[in-house]
Amino acid sequence: MNFTKDQYLLDVWNKVLDYMHTNQNVDSEIINNFYKPCSLHQLTTDKAILVAPNIISKQILQSQSDVIVPCFIDVLHLDHTIILEVYQEHELPDEKSILTPVPSYNDIDFQSMPIQKDRTFDNFIVGDCNKESQAAALACALNPGKFFNPLFIYGNSGLGKTHLLMSIANYVLKNDPSKKVYYTESLKFVETVVNAIRDNRIEEFKHYMYNVDLLLVDDIQFLAGKEKSHEIFFTIYNELVNNKKQVCIASDRQPREIKGLEDRLISRFSSGLSVGIDSPEFETSLAILQSKIKQNGYGIDDVDQEGLAYIASNFSGNVRDLEGAWNRVLFYAIEFQPDGGCIKFETVMNALKNQAVVSDKTGLSPKKIIKVVADYYGLTRQQITSKTRTKNISNARQISIYLCRKLLDIPYIKIGDEFGGRDHSTIISACTKVEKQLQKDTAFKNAIDEIEKQLL
Repeated sequence: MNFTKDQYLLDVWNKVLDYMHTNQNVDSEIINNFYKPCSLHQLTTDKAILVAPNIISKQILQSQSDVIVPCFIDVLHLDHTIILEVYQEHELPDEKSILTPVPSYNDIDFQSMPIQKDRTFDNFIVGDCNKESQAAALACALNPGKFFNPLFIYGNSGLGKTHLLMSIANYVLKNDPSKKVYYTESLKFVETVVNAIRDNRIEEFKHYMYNVDLLLVDDIQFLAGKEKSHEIFFTIYNELVNNKKQVCIASDRQPREIKGLEDRLISRFSSGLSVGIDSPEFETSLAILQSKIKQNGYGIDDVDQEGLAYIASNFSGNVRDLEGAWNRVLFYAIEFQPDGGCIKFETVMNALKNQAVVSDKTGLSPKKIIKVVADYYGLTRQQITSKTRTKNISNARQISIYLCRKLLDIPYIKIGDEFGGRDHSTIISACTKVEKQLQKDTAFKNAIDEIEKQLL
């Protein structure tokens, strides 16, 4: 009997499932609920690609790769291990990238980390919180090396810095595929430097990097304290910038707030353009949430609109919080809303019970208080939650802490978490200072009253 490719893949997957049940003692109910609805999309001697119907199945299969891979090896009678990748349908890479052979070890020593094709300017949701950084990133992508060099993007984790770096890379490659784009995280850069030194190939690595047209470095703060990596990075950075090659850097804080980073690096980072990203306001959070829902194959009408508003109001700290809240709601809907219809507001509330920091129906949260205070004093959220102690920033920070305690009545330790991990004694001290100032400074009291009116 001559099998087609699809029949062959189906046959292999069914054999793997049977083997899993018989030899790995995986419960048949688990297999029927989470494994069987998946399909084997691609199979080579080195890799198996599975397609999952929803994010729950995807996460389960990814977490069980150490069970699934041995089943493939035994069913196919292989004498080596294979790579297992799991995607949802809309995440699948194109066939060309799937079939491209894995390069030999020598070829990949210095290679860029993967550029994520699905992160572009087209699907980056722009709002007041990030429009400056998005505009700067787009300007760099339009004319690499000509305007802002380096571009330094800073902001808390999960706000879209990596998305912007990937957007720059994808835009440049789309318009000129011959450009050599290099993306790395700082810890990966350090690892590459260590390996190159060990193998007596550090000069080879530097010359490889000198040929890069666009260098993108994520989480540069983790380069702090790595002296030899500082030296190598400084040499590469100077070579690229002097030759009008674009450098874009992302960090969770501004250059001068990164302790353990050499002064000469701080000076060069500060010589370009530094732009911050704040936590998204409600409208931007809602737009991001709607975009994530569509990416999961759902429509906006598949979720109660009041439920969407609740998620956007209470999980706007960063994009990952929104994604986490949506994934939790989706799980609850699949497991506990058997009618399969529109995800109800009740389901959203049950799924997210005790998850959000909210004290009343207005959706007031520490993030919102910090944002309003920051706007009132012409600051950014990052400045208020940073370690900076200049008088105007310190004053705004203390007011934010005081209002969190007064309006939300949440524990001091929780407030400390919202302000960069400060301990409870620091939070108590800030509240005490504001209370004393209120008693003797009318202008100070009027300012806080105005801020409260904006919040309530």
